[in-house]
Amino acid sequence: MNCNNESTKYVYNYACAEEELSLCRLEMRSFFGFDSNTGVLESTIAVELNRSPFIRERIDVIFEANTTVELKTQVEKLPSTSSTFKVKVMTARDIFKTDSSIRFEVRRKMEREIGLSIPGKADLQNPDIIYAVMEVDGRWVFGNYHKSEPIWLSHKSKPASYSTALNTRVARAIVNIAVPKPVNVKVIDPCCGIGTVLVEALSMGINIVGSDHNPLVMRGIRENIKYFGYDTEVTLKDIRDVEGQFDVVIIDMPYNLCSVISQDEQLEIIKSARRLAQKMVVVTVEPLDSILKQVGFNIKDRCEIHKRKFKREIIVCD
Repeated sequence: MNCNNESTKYVYNYACAEEELSLCRLEMRSFFGFDSNTGVLESTIAVELNRSPFIRERIDVIFEANTTVELKTQVEKLPSTSSTFKVKVMTARDIFKTDSSIRFEVRRKMEREIGLSIPGKADLQNPDIIYAVMEVDGRWVFGNYHKSEPIWLSHKSKPASYSTALNTRVARAIVNIAVPKPVNVKVIDPCCGIGTVLVEALSMGINIVGSDHNPLVMRGIRENIKYFGYDTEVTLKDIRDVEGQFDVVIIDMPYNLCSVISQDEQLEIIKSARRLAQKMVVVTVEPLDSILKQVGFNIKDRCEIHKRKFKREIIVCD
């Protein structure tokens, strides 16, 4: 079956650390509306590969077949082109590791056989196009291969840091959960700390602004944003004094381990968030359900992330 642009199917290969599985699956649900127990997910929704810290590879499916013999017959129908190509046989990835059920020798044989069926010139070293072949749920798919680039890794080395700041991978996933479709979406992080969420959002072209009530972090926030070549408005304000209307608010709640915050203060923060936007993604180390419901937020989804004995909860509300 040859797919057109409006009905293209995409096969994603995911991988994550075990302690971040819940976060990974929440990001899947935010992007696609469902998740996967394995490392393989199929959808007609195209997600920019470099957005997710968990997506490793993607196939833009051109043909599907029940057997490799049928697939080779399909591949012969590709239009002839002057571009060189290479064929890569992918193995279905377990979400924690790569499944090596297809042996190296078998993969190479399949790559040669399917490559010989493709009109054009093969180039194993520097091809113009990489095609991928993969067995998915008992059938074979063939299409254009794409590999992600972990852009977020370069954001780990910031000029200014904060001991309890989210790590870049988690911050990037939280931004994706909050803003799966960024077109015409206006976002605010009104407790932005050292700016980790801001940097990840800006690197994805998301329209986001930030504020924080702590004057000691202002210089560090702005230094971090400028260091990576980004620019946005960051103001010194308590969340209760922030004005404006936004589509989404992202809040990493202050932690008791570094500052004392009462339930009344938590309530004030959530009330202010509700005033700023109808949708919120909140990161917390303490239970917030009763406060969220008191303010009028509905809890739509959630996950937990663990680091040793330290646990954070991420809650999606509207």
